[in-house]
Amino acid sequence: MRTDLIRNFCIIAHIDHGKSTLADRLLQITHTLSEREMQDQVLDSMDLEREKGVTIKASAVRMFYEAADGQTYELNLIDTPGHVDFGYEVSRALKACEGAILVVDASQGIEAQTLANLYLALEANLHVIPVINKIDLPAARPDDVARDLAELLGVPAESILRVSAREGTNVEAVLEAVVRQVPPPQGDPDAPLQALIFDSHYDAYKGVVAYVRVVNGTIRRRQTLRLMSTGVETEPLEIGIFAPTLRPVETLEAGEVGYVATGLKTIRECRVGDTLTLAANPASEPLPGFKPLKPMVFAGVYPSESDDYNLLREALEKLQLNDAALFFQPETSQALGFGFRCGFLGLFHMEIVQERLEREYDLDLVFTAPSVEYQITLTNGEEIVIDSPAEMPDPNFIAEIREPWVRIDIITPTDYIGPIMDLVTRRRGEFKHQEYLDPTRVQLSYDIPLTEILVDFYNELKARTRGYASLDYHFREYRPANLVKLDLLVAGQPVDALSIIVHADQAYHKGQRLVSKMKEVIPRQQFDVAIQAAIGKRVISRANVKALRKDVLAKCYGGDVTRKRKLLEKQKKGKKRLKMVGSVEIPQEAFMSVLQLEEEF
Repeated sequence: MRTDLIRNFCIIAHIDHGKSTLADRLLQITHTLSEREMQDQVLDSMDLEREKGVTIKASAVRMFYEAADGQTYELNLIDTPGHVDFGYEVSRALKACEGAILVVDASQGIEAQTLANLYLALEANLHVIPVINKIDLPAARPDDVARDLAELLGVPAESILRVSAREGTNVEAVLEAVVRQVPPPQGDPDAPLQALIFDSHYDAYKGVVAYVRVVNGTIRRRQTLRLMSTGVETEPLEIGIFAPTLRPVETLEAGEVGYVATGLKTIRECRVGDTLTLAANPASEPLPGFKPLKPMVFAGVYPSESDDYNLLREALEKLQLNDAALFFQPETSQALGFGFRCGFLGLFHMEIVQERLEREYDLDLVFTAPSVEYQITLTNGEEIVIDSPAEMPDPNFIAEIREPWVRIDIITPTDYIGPIMDLVTRRRGEFKHQEYLDPTRVQLSYDIPLTEILVDFYNELKARTRGYASLDYHFREYRPANLVKLDLLVAGQPVDALSIIVHADQAYHKGQRLVSKMKEVIPRQQFDVAIQAAIGKRVISRANVKALRKDVLAKCYGGDVTRKRKLLEKQKKGKKRLKMVGSVEIPQEAFMSVLQLEEEF
C-alpha cells in the first residue's frame, strides 16, 4: 500500500465514554468483520474488560475504507488502555500513530483522564479529532460539551463531530475526518530498520508476539532481528497484520502496523517501548522514549490454604507471560506462611491481577495492605529501597526516609470543592492550583503522598461528590518524611503481615483504630489475649480480648466462700498455664481490616 494512503490513529477517552463501542462501529462500517463475527466490545478480549467497561490490554486492527474521494485507504486503529495505571502503554501506543480521536461523553463532559490522555496526545504531536459521543442519551448536553472542547482545543464548536456509537449515528463522518485530517506516516522503507514495540502478548506456540509500528525500513521473514535495549537476537517465526485476528504477510514496510512472532519465551526480553532492528544492518540509535516499567504499589499475596502455594506460583508465572509489569518474589510471614511479594503499576492493576488469579486459576487468596517503595538513607551513608514494612531497619540506624509523592488532578462540579479539599488535606495533600473549565466545573490540582491515596481514596472521593468527580494522578518525586513503622502484637507476638508504615503524626490515631478493629475480628480464646500497637519498643495502644470462661461456681450452691475462692484460683492457674502453650489464630478479616483505617478520626 502506498504510504500516502495509510492512516495510523488511536481512540483516547476517559473510562466508559464509549471508546470500545465506537471501535465496534468502525469495524462494521469498513466490513472488517462480518455480522456473524461481530460482538460488543470486539477488541476487548478479556471478560474483565467487558464487565468493568475499561480496556486493560491494548489491541490493534487494520481496516480498509473507501472514502468519498473514491480512494481506498488503509486505516490502522490502535485501541489504547483507558486507565491511568497504564499511562506508559498509552504513551507508547500514541507514538505509533499520527492522529487521535478524542471521545467525550455528551452527558459527562470533559473528565480527568480525558485531559490526561489529551495532553499525552499533544506531547506526541498527534492531530486530535474531537468527537462527542452518546448524543442519544436523555441527559446529553452536546452543545455545552462542544463549547468546552472548542475552548480547550481552539477549534470552532460547530466543527466538532457529534455521534452515537451505540446507534451508529454519524459514525461514518469520523472515518472521513480521519482520512482528511490525519497526516500519512513519514518513513524511509530503504533506511535501516526501526520498529517501535507498542505492546505484546504471549502465545504458547509462537512465543512473545510483539505489536510493532514500522517507523523506517522493512521487516521480512527469515531476517534476524535485534531488540536494541536488551541486545537479544531472534529470527521471527511469523510476521503479519491484525485483521483483527492475526493474519500472516510477507513484509511490513515503513508506516505500517503489524505483529512479529519472535519465538522468545519471556515477555521481559521484549519490552513495551523497545526498538526492533536488523542484526545484520542495525539502526544507529533506538527510537526515543523507552523506559523499563516500574512497579509503584506492592502487596503480599498468600494462598488461604498453604497447600496451594505451588498453584499460586504457577498462576503468577503464567500471568507474567502476558503482563511484563507484574513483578513477584517469594516471601514468608509468621502469620500467613509462604507467599509472594508482588509489585503493580497501581491500585487498578492490583485489582485486575487479584481478580484474574481468583477467576482464571480458581485460587482463594489473602492480599495484605498495599504499600509503596520507600528510599532510606542509613546513618552509615548507605542507600536502601524497601517496599514492605517487614524490611524497615531499626529506627536508630535511619538518617532519612523518603516517600513517593504524586500530582492528582480532580475534576468536579463546583458544589463539592469543600468536601474534596477536606478529604485531601486530611491525607497530607498540598494544594497547587485550581482552574474553572466552565461556570459549574472546576479542576483541582494537589501534590499528595502516594501511600495516602492507595486505600479507599477513590471510593471516598466518589462518595463525597455523589459520583461526579473524576481523578487522574502521575508520579512527581520522592520527599523526606517523618515516617514510623507501626507494629501489631497479638498475645505479645508481632504479626508481621499487619505492620504498616505511617506518618508519625497519624501513628496514635491509626494505632488506636487498628487495635479496636483487631479486638472486633479476633475470636475469644480460653485465655485473655492482649492486642497492642507499638512503635519500636513503645506500646501506644492496647486492648484485651476477654477469655471465654466456664461458670465453675455453678455447682457451689451455698457453703463457705473459701470453696468458691479455691475453685476460682484453680481456674486462674489453668488459664495461666493455657496462655503459655496456647496460640491465637488470626482470621482473614483481620488482614483486610487494615485497609479500613482511613475513616474519620
